[in-house]
Amino acid sequence: MLVLAAMLAYANTFHAPFVFDDVSSIADNPTIRDLRHWRDVLFPVAGFGVTISGRPVLNLSLALCHALSGQAVWSYHAFNLLVHVLAGLTAFGVVRRTLLLVPGTTPLDARRRADATGLGFAVALLWTVHPLQTESVTYIIQRTESLMGLCVLLTLYGFIRGATSPHPARWHALAVAACLAGVGTKEVAAVAPLLVLLYDRTFLAGTFAAAWRQRRAVHLSLLATWLPLALLVGSTGWNRGGTAGFNVGLAPWAYWGTQFEAIARYLQLALWPHPLVFEYGTFWADLPTAAAFALLIVPLVALTVVALRRWPRAGFLGAWFFLVLAPTSLMPGTLQMIVEHRMYLPLLSVLAGGVVGLHALCSRRAPARLARFGPLAACGVAVPLGLLTHARNAVYADDLTLWRTTVAQRPGSAIAQGGLGTAWFQRGEFRAALTHYERALQLAPGRAGSHYHLALTHAALGNPAAAAEHNEAALRINPLFYPAHYQLGLALTQLGRTDEAIAHLAEAARLQPAQAETQYAWAGALAQAGRWSDAVTRYEEALRLRPGWATVENDLGSALLRLDRVADALACFTRALEHEPGLTEARLNQGLAQARRGDASAALATYAEAVRLAPAHARARLQLGIALGRSGRVAEAVPQLQEAVRLAPASAEPPFNLGIALAQLGRLPEAVDAYAAVIALQPGHAPAHTNLAIVLLQLRRPAEAREHLAAALRAAPDYPPARALAERLGLVRR
Repeated sequence: MLVLAAMLAYANTFHAPFVFDDVSSIADNPTIRDLRHWRDVLFPVAGFGVTISGRPVLNLSLALCHALSGQAVWSYHAFNLLVHVLAGLTAFGVVRRTLLLVPGTTPLDARRRADATGLGFAVALLWTVHPLQTESVTYIIQRTESLMGLCVLLTLYGFIRGATSPHPARWHALAVAACLAGVGTKEVAAVAPLLVLLYDRTFLAGTFAAAWRQRRAVHLSLLATWLPLALLVGSTGWNRGGTAGFNVGLAPWAYWGTQFEAIARYLQLALWPHPLVFEYGTFWADLPTAAAFALLIVPLVALTVVALRRWPRAGFLGAWFFLVLAPTSLMPGTLQMIVEHRMYLPLLSVLAGGVVGLHALCSRRAPARLARFGPLAACGVAVPLGLLTHARNAVYADDLTLWRTTVAQRPGSAIAQGGLGTAWFQRGEFRAALTHYERALQLAPGRAGSHYHLALTHAALGNPAAAAEHNEAALRINPLFYPAHYQLGLALTQLGRTDEAIAHLAEAARLQPAQAETQYAWAGALAQAGRWSDAVTRYEEALRLRPGWATVENDLGSALLRLDRVADALACFTRALEHEPGLTEARLNQGLAQARRGDASAALATYAEAVRLAPAHARARLQLGIALGRSGRVAEAVPQLQEAVRLAPASAEPPFNLGIALAQLGRLPEAVDAYAAVIALQPGHAPAHTNLAIVLLQLRRPAEAREHLAAALRAAPDYPPARALAERLGLVRR
């Protein structure tokens, strides 16, 4: 029934798109694209504040989904729901076995043990369908929280089974393995050994000394998982890329002042889950506000400490709540102060306390009736919770709805404004995107991401200068922000500042060596600079990272042609067409390579095939026309060149070659018109002026011919054909 309830509550999530951090951690994550590259999978990019940084188990789970469905979201959502269902079942097992372990001889203790299955089911059901869990389940990348939560619950469940089993080794092995997987998923799992030790003292051994004496080996093994955790945290610079830690340039008490309100908010949402907010944004609490919320939270912490001594079972629930929240509440963060998915595990203690407490209250009045109808009552509460969860999931149906809702709730959140800007950007509404990105920058002027998204939008609007300016601003804030290096390189390439572009693309590749797109862009800048050998190296690296990328094979072939490596170039064009038969540019370049090899007939056949496959491709028509003319089939060339002129009216090359063909056929007036069209497009086109002068001389229009010859010499004084004709006509001295 618990599984069915979860499936019904989350049935509308399987098509919810990637949003927010999903993009950088999944859609743009090159390390999950090939499970064979296990080092990339298990050691994802670290140090840039990306969700996957320093979390190999999380990244492996994403790679498994990518292997199953690529960029299609259904497998990611199915995995998230599976994790949540398994966590719910494990929570049921933990609560049930804990209630069976509780000692005591009073009627209430006996009733609690008798009702352990029903109570465990009630707690697990309410926890599974509670709307507060949606962010951990429906927001794909926040499987970080749910997968970590499952690992912590399995750690505790394995420990409980081992402590009560005559053969504890396998259960304790499960506990240690789950704890190790947890620290590889999210750092909060560091609390698992403490929770287990506290559980042992509270429900099994009676004291910490006895717990340590009886099960020292398993406790030491669990504590040993802090060693790999330290290595993983260290790989992110000890501060998750500058987003969380004691070395992020933020006074800890400034962050701590916000956490009183955060914890109060979490408790309110546990009891009354409305309104749920996807992104609360960055905010700071003044002293009166922090003090007001502290008046609620500090007594609860103090009560928990007292309860751990006087009422240890109740104290354990409070300790579970505060211990799980402690890492994210005590470690200063620069971006997010309230995050609902942090309540994934703490919610369990709130619900367990409520259900067990209500059971104790009612058992004194109507124990038999409670035993019979307790699970049904839980189902009755679970129904509206499940409906609320289903309704909340509908907000995730598309990113525009999600961010519009969030901005309406938190208009002062720079992250929410930026998220709405991204939703508009992805729909091609760049002006609307610009408005929200500018608002995000006003709200958080020191955030590199705001500048970066403005840069992307200006680039899309055709303004590379503004794009370069914002990328440079982003890099002044965060010099290690590799997407800004990449985008700045693209903008500088467009601006013709090739050397600077190469430097930034090289830095982007250094920071993110597994990104094929960066290698490709770097190769393009090198090619623009005429550094063909270096460009070949980068193209080859891009193909190593993404085999079968037809566009790169084509560009690599073009670079090899520049180096006169004709056979290698032909091999590249052939591979490109094998991967993408409709890639017309590769087919045309194949024709060029065949012509360079001296196989004119093969080149002509290749161009003809290109025209057959892409009849509206101007360059295909042009190359076929040129090849036909060179093979002596000038009359057949003319219609192809005329069609090229029609298809590319802004290009000077088709009418220039058409003029040559018409002149060869003796259609001189038409040749004059073709050359005039070239000159109208490019007034300084010296070859067109020269050829037009020759045709005009043939038409006995010498004055006009001299004018065009003079124009050719003004445009290119050393153009040999123009000088030779001018010398023959006595316009210049030899």
